[in-house]
Amino acid sequence: MRSYRRRILAVPALLCALVLLVARPAEAAGDDEDTTGGHGAGGGLGLSAQVVQLYEDASRATKRYEVGRQEAEGQRAQAQRIEGLLDRERREIGVLREDLGRIARAQYRTSGGMPLTAQIILASSPEELMRGQHVFSQTNLAVNNAIEKSRRAETQLAKDEARAAAARHGLEKRNAELAELKRGIEQKLDEARWQLQGEADASVAAGSCPGAVRLDEKQKEYTGSWATPVESYELSAAFGSGGSRWANRHTGQDFAVPIGTPVRAAGDGRVAKVACAGAFGMEVVVQHTDGYYTQYAHLASVTVDQGERVDAGQWIGQSGTTGNSTGPHLHFEVRITPELGSAVDPVPWLADRGVPLG
Repeated sequence: MRSYRRRILAVPALLCALVLLVARPAEAAGDDEDTTGGHGAGGGLGLSAQVVQLYEDASRATKRYEVGRQEAEGQRAQAQRIEGLLDRERREIGVLREDLGRIARAQYRTSGGMPLTAQIILASSPEELMRGQHVFSQTNLAVNNAIEKSRRAETQLAKDEARAAAARHGLEKRNAELAELKRGIEQKLDEARWQLQGEADASVAAGSCPGAVRLDEKQKEYTGSWATPVESYELSAAFGSGGSRWANRHTGQDFAVPIGTPVRAAGDGRVAKVACAGAFGMEVVVQHTDGYYTQYAHLASVTVDQGERVDAGQWIGQSGTTGNSTGPHLHFEVRITPELGSAVDPVPWLADRGVPLG
């Protein structure tokens, strides 16, 4: 019974730590709500900056929702564990009751059913009589004590089970609030993205770039001299692939990313070209220090001007779907010259510079 007792006493301690999980998402709520207060259409931020901010807000909201979901799963597992312990205690009480019944029946069959006077007469000695009575009394007491301990354990476990259920419900309620907040941010982000795309399409149709949009970039330290043109992506159309979309073979590597995704310079260099017309739509071409050129096409905005110096990883625009494009993506091209027709495969080119594409 000592092992049962130790096991039961450990449960409340575990619960105290787990109940605190309910408060953690609530403490983060203020941050989430504050970050979305001024990002609607017509807010103080420019449209490109709004997209970037909402992009980051959505990422934070997704991470917090995922943390809350994992915590709720952990709380649910803890509640199930307590429920299992409670079931085991109930089974042990049943076994102890059966044991007590067997002892009583055995005692009745031997001498427990006879009056004490008859037991005294039939006992071979006073010592035998006292010994029999003592054994029965001690056994009866031990079983009764065990039942009482199990009952107390059952009561405590039932309380712990109720607390665990309340904690789980609290987490699930907070997760529902986080999910709603996340959906709201994503809806605002989607609206802002397509509004940004509409402005970019208008610029491309007019054949005139609106000028660089300066974004408050959160710079990252790069250990190498080269970077992927977008941070998170899925590779789509590859270099050399064919199809009705291109007059010849595909001249670059496409990265499937949402509208408004920050586009980064692959390496140090100078902006050789900024254009907003033709099949590539809004585009930037960078001349690198090793003589190669990289092109970033179908953008929704540009954040640099022609002739400007750029560093590896620096934001130079936002992805979009301008020009001859069937959906949001970045067309990334590596060229020997700044002009179309001198492209090389970007994947091994980046890999040779320590930037393998996953």
